[in-house]
Amino acid sequence: MAEKREHWGSRIGFILAASGSAVGIGNIWKYPHMAGQNGGAAFTLVYLACILIVGLSIVIAEFVIGRKTQLSPVGAFEKLAPGSSWKYVGYLGVASAFVILSFYGVVGGWIIKYIVVSITGGFNGLAGDPEVAGNVFNTFTTATWSPIIYQVLFMGFCIWVIVNGVKGGIEKWSTIMMPLIVVLLVVLAIRGITLPGGMKGISFLFNPRFEDLTASSIVLALGHSFFTVSLGMGTMMTYGSYLDKKQNLLNSALWVLFLDTAIAMLAGVAIFTTVFALGANPAEGPGLIFVVLPSVFPQLAAGTLWGTLFFVLLFMAALTSAISILEVVTAYFIDQKGWSRKKATIQFGAVITIVGMFCSFSLGGGVNITEFLGISFFDAVDYLSSKYMLPLGGMFTAVFVLKRWGIPNFIEELTSGMEDSNLSSSLIRSLLTIAAGVVAFIIFNEIYSKIVGVALIG
Repeated sequence: MAEKREHWGSRIGFILAASGSAVGIGNIWKYPHMAGQNGGAAFTLVYLACILIVGLSIVIAEFVIGRKTQLSPVGAFEKLAPGSSWKYVGYLGVASAFVILSFYGVVGGWIIKYIVVSITGGFNGLAGDPEVAGNVFNTFTTATWSPIIYQVLFMGFCIWVIVNGVKGGIEKWSTIMMPLIVVLLVVLAIRGITLPGGMKGISFLFNPRFEDLTASSIVLALGHSFFTVSLGMGTMMTYGSYLDKKQNLLNSALWVLFLDTAIAMLAGVAIFTTVFALGANPAEGPGLIFVVLPSVFPQLAAGTLWGTLFFVLLFMAALTSAISILEVVTAYFIDQKGWSRKKATIQFGAVITIVGMFCSFSLGGGVNITEFLGISFFDAVDYLSSKYMLPLGGMFTAVFVLKRWGIPNFIEELTSGMEDSNLSSSLIRSLLTIAAGVVAFIIFNEIYSKIVGVALIG
């Protein structure tokens, strides 16, 4: 099986694909919003420390396991720990990818809809009126069939890319879209900075306000450092399985984290300079994208152009993440079931799309299979995956290296492709232990808050 496995065509192609997996919708709105509301540069400093301690450790662990085994998560754990229950960590990763893409595809459809609306001048009637923009957004997302059409279109793009393989699909389109994402963000950021009052957004985002940095902010930074780089669902492990021994995994992981963080910061500059320049509310969180910004862009000269560029940027960020998620599910059926890439991608891409339809229906389409829980199915799968499935997958990956596979075996694989192979086993053990402990605390804090009604911290 290993001899027939596809590999990345170049080092830069792999780095851009892995970075594309990490860069998603959350980078465009979540990090800027969190930083702005939790101490600006003070939050950023804590976040960077967390991502180097927690995020880097688990990214490298996934890369190492994937490259060592040349298999996707289930097969990787089975190969390194035969006859054990560790394979279920791999199954958890595949299940997480399945669940996440079901609702992620719905949001991807919303983005395509807003590209169409922007191109056709649909934002013009929303100028300076977030309330009307909010009504437009709610009317669309709670409709029965219109969101489904765009969701199917977005999933069609994902399936098409994955069917074309690692080199011809994922790598090819990642090397096109990732540079475009950076270019568009730079253009939008420059436009925002040059607006009268735009520099207030820079101050909001980057001026260190240590008085706003609380214990809750630190936990928030810890959590985001974990979730932002697609950890816990096997994407980095799957991408790592397409590597050869020449790749420097530490260097590649650092590049992935750098690009992920840089794009998040650029997005913050682009968004908040524009928002502050036009006097909009910067504290909207997710609503900033689909409610506030559509009411802001028409107030700019050439607003249709800027609005369209922004949502095209958002579409590419969503797509680079979505294809990595779908690849986890596809790779499982290729590796473990012997299916062809085309069969695995189309059949399970279709199944995920159908599950996603029920996510969309639950927002207003009349079908909500989790109504008995008091929340929409969309919110239920989002909550389940982000609060429990992903952190458990990441934590168990770190524990696996520490307790089952062993640090010496880990270092042996990690140093393949590195010129300086003198790594401290005690340092690696400490970092993985801290990473596992931090994630365990995040999970415990969430469970505790549900039982007691208040979180330990947060």
